[in-house]
This record gives sequence, structure tokens and C-alpha cells, in this order.
Amino acid sequence: MTPRTAERVTIDGPAGLLEIVSNVPESAPRGIALVAHPHPLQGGTLDNKVAQTLARTFFALGYVAVRFNFRGVGASAGAFDEGNGETEDALAALADARQRWGHELPIVLAGFSFGTFVQTRVARTIATERLVLVGPAVGRFSLEAVPANTIVIHGEQDEVVPLADVFAWARPQELPVIVFPGCTHFFHGRLPQLQRTIAGMWQRDDAGAS
Repeated sequence: MTPRTAERVTIDGPAGLLEIVSNVPESAPRGIALVAHPHPLQGGTLDNKVAQTLARTFFALGYVAVRFNFRGVGASAGAFDEGNGETEDALAALADARQRWGHELPIVLAGFSFGTFVQTRVARTIATERLVLVGPAVGRFSLEAVPANTIVIHGEQDEVVPLADVFAWARPQELPVIVFPGCTHFFHGRLPQLQRTIAGMWQRDDAGAS
């Protein structure tokens, strides 16, 4: 994923202009991966390192990797809306991507922290190939139940969302949680491992399906 592969545009969104960055593979894409960044009022942007890592991972797997700034962030107009307007932003970014690259392409929803809350809401309204939730904001926001094939990754020493809260959310769903030992909320020093973990699971699933 390099600047040469990146397209930065603004579109008409629900609250005005919506800033979107897409990284497009040179070959025909296998799907669209929409990535949602952390909390807008706490410095979250589409350039967040975890959001970039998610985009890089899916770009390498052959997806169009689409990041966007929630309303009130960067060049996106509007103001923070407690997740309601941000869900509309995500759906607008996804609709633009499907218009550009094909409505038939499978959709992956990936998010970090606050972005996981938004993506579980988006998943209620569209069919998805899979969800990837990193540092899910359980307890801070009301995360929806998710499909059984959802990938959940959390740091053992997350100082923002306690691991015990994630287990309490996942347990009734019998949902596996991948725990990075000694890892904090922002995955400092663990981003290459995060990329390898997600890519490895994807490749194993591809091999099992063939």
C-alpha cells in the first residue's frame, strides 16, 4: 500500500462533505474492505495507525481498502453524533465504494475501538463477508451481537476497554477472542503482528474453502 495506490476524495455525505481514502489493488479486487477509525473526539482519524494497518492488511489480500473520516474530522463536515451520524457516514462511504467498484463485490467491515461500535451497527443493514473488530469498545458503547465468523482481537493489558468486558460480551455469543499478551489498547509495537494475524486467518480460510 503506497501513495501511488491511494485515492483521496470528498463526496457529498449525510452531514456535508465526507473525506474518503481508498487504496485500490492493480488487479481486479476480490472485495471491498471498509475501515472505521477510533473516537473522533479523542484524536481518531483515518490516519490512525491501527486503521492504516487494517487497510494495509486488506489491500495486501486483494481488497479495495476504504477509510473515511467521520463527520467533524479532517475534511469531513459536521459534528460528532454519538455513533448515529457516524453510522450514516460509514454507509455513505460504502455506497460510494460500491458504486465505483461494483455492487457485486463482497463487503468486509473492519474497525478499531469506537469504529467497532459503528461497524456492528452497519452490519445490521447489509450483507457482509466478515467483520474484523480490533479493540472493540465494549462497555463504552452498546455493541451489537455479531456473526459467528467475526474476528475479534484485543490486548491483554488494554487500559481503555478491560479484557474482562470483552469476554463478558463475547461469552453469550460463544465468540472466540484473540488476545495479544502484554498488549495495550493502541497496539503499540504490535501492528505487524496484528497484520500477520488477520492475514493468516484469511489465508487459512481461503485454503479451507478451495
